[in-house]
Amino acid sequence: MSVIDTPATVVPPTLRERTALAAPRGRNTKWVSTVILGLIGLTFLVPLAWILLSAFDPAATVGVKVPSHPTMDNFASVFTYQQTLLPLWNSFVISMGTALITIIVAVLAAYPLSRYQMRFRRSFLYTILFATGLPITAMMVPVYSLFVYLHLLDSVPGTIFFMAAAGLPMSIWMTKNFMDSVPISLEEAAWVDGASAMRALVRIVLPLMRPGIAVVFIFAFTMAWGNFFVPFVLIFSPEHQPAAVAIFNFFGTYGSVAYGKLAAFSILYAAPVLALYLLVQRLSGGSFAMAGAVKG
Repeated sequence: MSVIDTPATVVPPTLRERTALAAPRGRNTKWVSTVILGLIGLTFLVPLAWILLSAFDPAATVGVKVPSHPTMDNFASVFTYQQTLLPLWNSFVISMGTALITIIVAVLAAYPLSRYQMRFRRSFLYTILFATGLPITAMMVPVYSLFVYLHLLDSVPGTIFFMAAAGLPMSIWMTKNFMDSVPISLEEAAWVDGASAMRALVRIVLPLMRPGIAVVFIFAFTMAWGNFFVPFVLIFSPEHQPAAVAIFNFFGTYGSVAYGKLAAFSILYAAPVLALYLLVQRLSGGSFAMAGAVKG
């Protein structure tokens, strides 16, 4: 009677065994990535730590150190109408005007690009994308000459319109991408009910793309809020200059810098943007507002 040898059944390793075999390599990779991310985060935390500590230090220097006698004197000295409140108000007017104009024009320009099949749509979109890469410094010479010819120098409305035009290419591109996510079937249903294209845009499309509009609004507002070069070139009067230009006053002559006041002003300068971001994020609603809009 012969014995037939059967081949041994190979049992594949379990998930825990595979994890145990690859654990040393995985731990090394995780450790390296953690160190790299920690170094990157440290490069951002050091300037923030300097601003927070120097704002309460009466003898602040360029180095990062804990103040021996924390005080609010830096905030008290810079929190005046002429030095802080007026520049912040000018920044708010310029940034809000720029953001509102940008939103209105971007929506009106993105709607036909998103909804209609035009012959030169792709070429136009690539032209817009190319315009986003143009440096603002290269355009300031002809823009300055144009402002001189039109007598718009030291004009806040002129500066607002130029900054809105400079931010439009990227805003149109972003708005078009957000508008593509809204189903056109919703507009077709509104058209059947007798609504015009503009009414469908206002009543159907815009409410469903509120998160996208919020993103474009914050983008346009922050770009205008932090812009130093354009107001510095186009606005001369101190009563019209925004905070991005007024912060230059803390850099004195012969290399002397009021570091404590500069840090305190920087905190006051950044606070409105943070508050506006939280407010817009709260009012914009969720990103899934149209999840069930096409049902039924």
